[in-house]
Amino acid sequence: MRILLTVASRHHGTWEIGETIADRLRARGHAVDQCAPEDVDAVTGYDAVVLGSAVYTAHWLPAARDLAARCVDALRERPVWLFSSGLATQPANSANSPLEVAALRDRLGARGHRHFRGRLDRSVLSFTERAIIAGGRAREGDHRDMTAVAAWADEVADELAALAAPTAAALSRPA
Repeated sequence: MRILLTVASRHHGTWEIGETIADRLRARGHAVDQCAPEDVDAVTGYDAVVLGSAVYTAHWLPAARDLAARCVDALRERPVWLFSSGLATQPANSANSPLEVAALRDRLGARGHRHFRGRLDRSVLSFTERAIIAGGRAREGDHRDMTAVAAWADEVADELAALAAPTAAALSRPA
């Protein structure tokens, strides 16, 4: 299958999560194009989409939200998976706005959403971001679990294989 993997990342940490996902999907035989949401004009030509975003101040980045809004109808026509990378030391699922992500998942008809812990490097953050982080008492460092990321990508690949199986079976039947 041809998969669009689009990742909104401010400081490259979430992008690297996307690279791990792309590598696992490619290892399972899929063609994967990874790009930033602002570089996506349309999702036509793709069999499936994986859309991810870093989370800042409890929200997905605007570029990811904008892509979802721009392409909502086309995204609803194909399998979609979502992932987030949030505050490094908060429980991953509370690092996102649960209502916002649930609404996005429902609006797109996404097959699932996964939260991953992030990476925190205060030296690359703006003053406002550092102030927010200080209030949350987040620990600096790389808290990403790339083994969990790879395992989730394998789950997505398994679902894609299950989706492709009926099509392959129909094509192999004699007329």
